[in-house]
Amino acid sequence: MLAMAPGEKIKAKIKKNLPVRGPQAPTIKELMRWYCLNTNTHGCRRIVVSRGRLRRLLWILFTLTAVALIFWQCALLVASFYTVSVSIKVHFQKLDFPAVTICNINPYKYSVVRDLLADLEQETRVALKTLYGFPENTSRKRREAESWNSAWEGTRPKFLKLVPLMAFGQDETGEAKDFLTGRKRKFNGRIIHKASDATHVHLSKEVVGFQLCSNDTSHCALYTFSSGVNAIQEWYTLHYMNIMAQVPLEKKINMSYSAEELLVTCLFDGVSCDARNFTLFHHPMYGNCYTFNNRENETILSTSMGGSEYGLQVILYLNEEEYNPFLVSSSGAKVIVHRQDEYPFIEDVGTEIEPAMATSIGMHLTESFKLSEPYSQCTEDGSDVPISNIYKAAYSLQICLHSCFQTKMVEKCGCAQYNQPLPPAANYCNYQQHPNWMYCYYELHQAFVREELGCQAVCREACSFKEWTLTTSLAQWPSVVSEKWLLPILTWDQGQQIKKKLNKTDLAKLLIFYKDLNQRSIMESPANSIEMLLSNFGGQLGLWMSCSVVCVIEIIEVFFIDSFSIIARHQWQKAKEWWARRHAPPGPQGRDNPGLDVDDELPTFTSALRLPPAPGTQVPGTPPPRYNTLRLERAFSDQLTDTQVPAES
Repeated sequence: MLAMAPGEKIKAKIKKNLPVRGPQAPTIKELMRWYCLNTNTHGCRRIVVSRGRLRRLLWILFTLTAVALIFWQCALLVASFYTVSVSIKVHFQKLDFPAVTICNINPYKYSVVRDLLADLEQETRVALKTLYGFPENTSRKRREAESWNSAWEGTRPKFLKLVPLMAFGQDETGEAKDFLTGRKRKFNGRIIHKASDATHVHLSKEVVGFQLCSNDTSHCALYTFSSGVNAIQEWYTLHYMNIMAQVPLEKKINMSYSAEELLVTCLFDGVSCDARNFTLFHHPMYGNCYTFNNRENETILSTSMGGSEYGLQVILYLNEEEYNPFLVSSSGAKVIVHRQDEYPFIEDVGTEIEPAMATSIGMHLTESFKLSEPYSQCTEDGSDVPISNIYKAAYSLQICLHSCFQTKMVEKCGCAQYNQPLPPAANYCNYQQHPNWMYCYYELHQAFVREELGCQAVCREACSFKEWTLTTSLAQWPSVVSEKWLLPILTWDQGQQIKKKLNKTDLAKLLIFYKDLNQRSIMESPANSIEMLLSNFGGQLGLWMSCSVVCVIEIIEVFFIDSFSIIARHQWQKAKEWWARRHAPPGPQGRDNPGLDVDDELPTFTSALRLPPAPGTQVPGTPPPRYNTLRLERAFSDQLTDTQVPAES
C-alpha cells in the first residue's frame, strides 16, 4: 500500500476534525459566539442575533445591568445569611434555686487582727492629726504598746516612709508637703488624679494623695484624690493587703466569722435549715463567705412555688462593734445570686444588705443562648480564648478579664493581687518580697483602663448563660413592738456563739425568692437556611436572567472550564514552538515546503485556511481548450458508403 502524500495527510486530518464548533472552539471569540447562540439566557442570544449596532448595544447594556443586579442581590442574600433571629419563650415549670453567697462587709474581727494592724493604724492617726487636726480616738481599747504579733516578724515598717501621704496646692508644681515631717519636698513624677473627669472636683487649695515609686526610684507617680477620705482609705487598703498577704490562710479563716456566728436563723421552702447547708468560701477582701445551694452533695435544691414564703430566709448577725474603722466605712452584708459553677465576684456585682432592715429580693430567671461563629464572636466554654482561666469555675467574660489582669500582674510585677485567686506559680503581693508591686499595680491598672493590655480585645462573651433579674425592697426590721420579744429570744438562741445581748443594729434579715416560676428563654436561631438561600438565588436568577440551575452549570462550563482550556492550549502551543525553535539543529534556515510540514497537533479548519502556499509552486488555473477533441471520431471501423464524409482537399 502506497504511503499517503503530505498534502493528502493534511486534508485527511482537517476532514476528520471538521466541523469544529461548540465548547471545542479554537478561540474565545468563537466559543462566546457559540454560547450566545445556544444558551437559554435570552439576553446573550439577543446580543448576537440582533441587527443594527444600536439594538445590539442596548441588549449589551440590558444584559450587563441584569448581571450586576444579580451579583448585588446575591451579595445581599449572603450577607443576610449570617444573621440571627431572636425568639423569646416564657414557660412555667419548677425552677432550680440558684446559689446564694453571703458575706459580712467586715472581713475579719477587729479584736483578732488589731495587733497585726497596730502600727498601720497608729500612723494613720498621725496622718489624720497632721492633716485635719483630729485627736486620737479613745473610745475603744487599743493595744498599740503591745508587742508585735508573731505573724509579723522583723523590724516594724514605717508605712509613711514606704508610701508617703502628701498634699500639694493646685497652683504649685514640683513641690508637696510630707505628712510625716510636715516639710515640703520636691518630686519629679507624674501626677495622676484618681477623681473622675466627668465630676467637678472641689476647688480646695490642697489635694491629698500618696507617692509610689519603682524599685530604683527612677519612676515615681503621685496619685491624688478629690477627697482626703478617699486618699486615706486607698492608702490604708494598700498597706492592709500587704500585711494580710503574709498571714496563712488557715489563720485568716479563724480570724473571720464562722457560719454559726453569721447565720442566726435559716428557712428554705418552708423547711428549716442551718449552717450545715452553707459552704465556706473565703474571700480575701470580705473574709469568710458562705454559699447556699452550692451543689456540695451533687444535688441542686429547687423551689415548688413562687413568693417569699418558698424562698430562702435568713437572719444575719453582723456584730458592728468588730468592724475595722479605717477599712470599712459602712455596715451590713453583701449577697450575690449566681450559678452553682460560677465564681461569685462579690466586690463587683454584690447587693448590699442594711442592718436593722428586712431586705426582700425577688428574682426572675432568664436563660440566653447565642449562636457562635460565624454569627457572633461568643465562645462556648472559653477553650478558644487565649487566656488561662485561673478560677475553678465555668468561663465567663468577667472571669476572663480578671484572669487576664492577674496573669499580667504575675508577668509584670512578679506577684498576684491579694483579693484575687492565685495564678499558677505565683504568690500574693507584699512589699517585703515584692517592693515594687504597688507602683507596678497602679501602672498596670491604668493600662488596663486604657485597654493597653489587650484583655478587652481578647476576652469574649459566653454563648450561654443564666441571669437573675433582682428586684429589691426594704422594710424596717424588727419593728418597735416586736423587738421587745424578738431580740431576747435571738440572744438566747445565739448565747453560746455571741455571749452578749443582741442589738437591732447588729442584725439584718434577708429574703430571696422567685416572684413567679415563669422562666424566660432567649434563643438565637439562623434567620436563613441553606434551602432558603438557594431558593432566593434561583428567584434572582430567574427574575433577572431567566436562568435555571442548568444555565448556571452551562455558564460555569463555558466561562471557566472551556475558556481556561482554550487559553491553556494556546499557551502550551506557544511554549512548544518556542522550545522547538530554541533546540532546533543548526543548518539552513527555512524548509522547502513548510506548508507540507505535518504537526503532531490536530489541525483545525481555521488553521488550515491560514496555511501559506509552498514555495516554487504555481496555483493551477483553467487549462486551454483542446479543439482536436471536438472532431468526430470513427465509432466503427467500417462505415457505409453513403455515410462517409468526403476527404478534405
